[in-house]
Order: sequence, then C-alpha cells, then structure tokens
Amino acid sequence: MVERTFDLVCEIEPPTRPDLRHVRHQIGVLAPVAQSFLIPDNHIGRATVSSIAVAHEVAAMGGRSIACLNSRDRNLLGFRRDMLTAAAYGVSEFLFVYGDKPTAGERTSELTVRTMMEDARSLNDDPAFAGAAPFRVGVAAGLRRVPSWKRAADFVFAQMSFSVDALVRWRESAALDVPVYAGVLVLASPAMARRLAATIPDIEIPEALVERVAQDRLAGVEAACEQIEQLRDSGAFDGVHLGPVARNAEVVLRLESRP
Repeated sequence: MVERTFDLVCEIEPPTRPDLRHVRHQIGVLAPVAQSFLIPDNHIGRATVSSIAVAHEVAAMGGRSIACLNSRDRNLLGFRRDMLTAAAYGVSEFLFVYGDKPTAGERTSELTVRTMMEDARSLNDDPAFAGAAPFRVGVAAGLRRVPSWKRAADFVFAQMSFSVDALVRWRESAALDVPVYAGVLVLASPAMARRLAATIPDIEIPEALVERVAQDRLAGVEAACEQIEQLRDSGAFDGVHLGPVARNAEVVLRLESRP
C-alpha cells in the first residue's frame, strides 16, 4: 500500500515590477518546507508579472509550481495564448479561479472557470500541443456544496478558513474523489482581519486570534502552523494551501521545529 502524503503548497507573491529577485528569495526561503508553490494571477485586482512566467522561474530553481489563471482577464484567444506559452515553458499545473474585482479596466465575460477547464481538457488532444505534458487543472471551492462540474477537476483547493473543525466537516460532506487541499492563512494584523471579513463571504475569524495578533506579530504564524499540524493529523486532506503573508521565514522556522 502506498503511504498517503501530506503536501504543503505555499503561495508566493508575484512581483508588481519587472524584477524577479523577490520571487527567487521567497522560493529559496520556503523551499525547505514547501512541496509546491502556488502563483496568483493579478491577485486582488492589480497587475503583476505573469503567473506562468513565475511558474517557469520556480521550475528553474528546482521547484514544482501551480500557476493560477483567472477568467476575469481573458477571452478565448488570450486563454489559448497563455496555454501555448505554458506548454512552451513546461508549465502544466493550474488553478483556475474567477478573479477579484479589478482595480483598472473592466472584467471580461467571455470565459468562466468552467469553460476554461473544458477548453484546457480539449487542448490535451490538440495537435498544436503534441509532445507537451498533459495539463492538470484544479479549482477553488467554498465550504459549501461542490457543484458537479467542479468534481471533474484534477484537484480542489478549499477556501481559506481559521477553523479546523469547519474544514474537516466540509471535507467529509463533500465526498470528493480527487486530492483536496485545505486553505490556511497567516493572519498578519487586525487590519488584515477586517479586510478579510469585508471581502470573503462566510469567513469567520476568531476574535481571540485577532487580539493575540494585535499583541504579538508572530501569533498569526503560530496559529497557522498549529492549524496545519491539526489538519495533517486529521487525515482528512491531502495537504494545505498556505498563504504566509510575508511571514515566510517565521513560518519555515516554526514548521521545521515541529516534532
């Protein structure tokens, strides 16, 4: 019997300027504990270096990457361009997302996460992609009923939550047959807690944690690492998607010191 693994997928910040040094630094710092790196795509609605380009940088440093692509910024032609670019760079794993409200310009409406996933599947049989690695596509899911079309994904990232119990209950009710990664976030400040509460539906942030973070800037790191350990011990998930929120070194030190 093959032993089940528990992977840590660390999110890294793509640059907002044409400079990859900070990306390389993040990869180097997180590499001792991360099995994969997730690269957002114009996250929180602002322009960043392409997630595909950053994924290629991850591979150049010996890491495994999952590149986010959002439906917000793309029509079909743009999506096909991105997939060709990804195949040329050897990038084959993606997380397709809807995308936050843009800070500049308007949201496109031609594609959805569902149509992107269907089109990506069709490209595996397209002669233009002959010789390229088959694309693996994941989706995000809130802690509610999972739509039937999302069950066709290769993996699922569960919404960020500060409750191990809520994540485990959802995982048991979802009955998914693909790898599922729980969302864990380092709470960096009370101001961050207020922003999350205003932008993420149904998220519950314990007031006691907010108070601890107000007194100790590393309290959010400790809470996130404890949550990772509890999720690992639960056996309910295949891993965790962690948002370190600029606490990379502190997270690595805490996780490396665990028994």
